[in-house]
Amino acid sequence: MKAERECPGTAGVPPATNGPLSLPSPQAREGTGGASGRDARGPRRETPAVLGAPLAAAALPGYSTGMGEETAMSYAHKFAIAALLAANLAAPATTASAQDYPNRPIKIIAPFGAGGPGDVFSRQLAQFLPELLKQSVVVENRPGAASVIGADAVAKSAPDGYTLLTISNTLTANETLYPNRPYVLMRDFVPVAALNYSELVLVVHPSVPAKHLKELIALAKVKPGGLNYASAGTGTPYHMAAELFKKMTGTDIVHVPHKAAGDSRNAVIGGHIEMMFDAITTMASNVQAGQVRALGTTATTRSKVLPDVPTIAEAGVPGFEATIWLGLMAPAGTPKPIVDKLNAAINQTITRPEIVAAWDRQGAIPMTMTPAALDAFLREDIEKWAQVAKFSGAIGQ
Repeated sequence: MKAERECPGTAGVPPATNGPLSLPSPQAREGTGGASGRDARGPRRETPAVLGAPLAAAALPGYSTGMGEETAMSYAHKFAIAALLAANLAAPATTASAQDYPNRPIKIIAPFGAGGPGDVFSRQLAQFLPELLKQSVVVENRPGAASVIGADAVAKSAPDGYTLLTISNTLTANETLYPNRPYVLMRDFVPVAALNYSELVLVVHPSVPAKHLKELIALAKVKPGGLNYASAGTGTPYHMAAELFKKMTGTDIVHVPHKAAGDSRNAVIGGHIEMMFDAITTMASNVQAGQVRALGTTATTRSKVLPDVPTIAEAGVPGFEATIWLGLMAPAGTPKPIVDKLNAAINQTITRPEIVAAWDRQGAIPMTMTPAALDAFLREDIEKWAQVAKFSGAIGQ
């Protein structure tokens, strides 16, 4: 287990995450398809005995039901007709529910603290989505236990399209970091739509005697365990990006988790912690104000928001890449027509010129994916961060 210092007041309590946020080639994830239900580990539906027994009895030679053969066959025939009628009635009901959807407000649960990218971009989506869905969309912050509390609440909600979950790479990292959480991401949820991705920026307090990335790496190697980095909690993109950085540079820098991104940001700006990875969408203004010094950004190309700051790969760590991404999921079992309707509305919303322009100014790029493409992306992201999580030694309960 790597050294990790608890932020005051957080001992014994799993830190809340605030991060939507490393994106493996989002553009390559385009595809077609829809939502899927629970996988093989999910609950199994049992066939009612009243329907199964007479049919089985009629199909097995020599099986006695205690009734005459003609009577048994008659019962089997009736039950078979009833089963077919039930199946035929179910499909129109699903279609009708999708056509009527939504007929009441939709709730998006963001399992992150207020003010972070997961909260901000969820609220921007909720502002414009009602124009297409003709119903209000509300956002509820439910942080805690590294996003597990909010995610579990959605997993236990009715699969009717009225309760959605904002997700980020915090949720995919949690699949490894918290093996005993009460849900499994790809079993208990279905992908709905992606939102956007943005890069991170590595910043240090001005008092740190490192003007460039190579100087920071050299300083960390001279003083193993002597530098600290802040994050919004275990499993957040900020934490995982720092652990990836440590792994690729062979440095020993101590993790100091906080309850929310705002707390960790203030700790670095105030000089209490030396450095951190933060979302460029929220930290860029602090860099421009001289409150922190930016040493590198985490995408493969330089940021439009901080064009004078080199990428970390360019500045001395070849191959380094770590971004923040956001998306939406729904409880498993949500009808595919409803998922598809949400996907189309969200993709149309996030490609509106005013949203694209606003996000571009903040350093965020829209991600349009089908549910099937998002499913594949999530599974790949789970595997990617599993390797970093194991290296970090931060696997919890």
